[in-house]
Amino acid sequence: MREAWCETIFLYLCGRFRTSQIKMEYIKTSIEGVWIIEPQVFKDARGYFMETWKQTDFDKNIGRHVEFVQDNESHSSYGVLRGLHMQAGEWSQAKLVRVIQGKVLDVAVDVRKGSKTFGKYVAVELSEDNKRQFFIPRGFAHGFLVLSEEATFVYKVDNVYAPQSEVCIRWNDPTIGIDWPIDREQVQTSEKDLKGISLKEYEVSLEV
Repeated sequence: MREAWCETIFLYLCGRFRTSQIKMEYIKTSIEGVWIIEPQVFKDARGYFMETWKQTDFDKNIGRHVEFVQDNESHSSYGVLRGLHMQAGEWSQAKLVRVIQGKVLDVAVDVRKGSKTFGKYVAVELSEDNKRQFFIPRGFAHGFLVLSEEATFVYKVDNVYAPQSEVCIRWNDPTIGIDWPIDREQVQTSEKDLKGISLKEYEVSLEV
């Protein structure tokens, strides 16, 4: 193991790094299908190198094929909260998210009909320092809160934007009870997000 590691570092420092030697760590969470992904980062005096995405490894670890079709990026200041967003029905989206500047608390809420963890959530801190990624499958409401002065958030989706299918669940819904780590008075959000529905209202809509 030590020899393989030394060879990897040597090849990287010499500029002859073989990406086949890079291993990302896929970490299961408390909710089935939601994953935290930690990349292997190689640093030296010049900076760092890491692999952020490989289709074959992703599919193997997640256990199925996910075909991402679009990359998105947003930039926000401290206290900005975006969410809880999702697209319903045939336009539902899986997301692979990460932060390239700053720090956020990222949250995925299970709203899959019939799920044993319906209404439960996973929260993970994503930052430019820890370089974690967060995979959120279809059937989840998603949101994040900026904890740094600024943050740049990037993510892949496996379905295109479809405004007619948008759903917004209130970020402060007491039934979900997300523990946002700043005072509510500091939260900045949009008028659209302020008008989000409750989890109960969404659950009722699933029965229609």
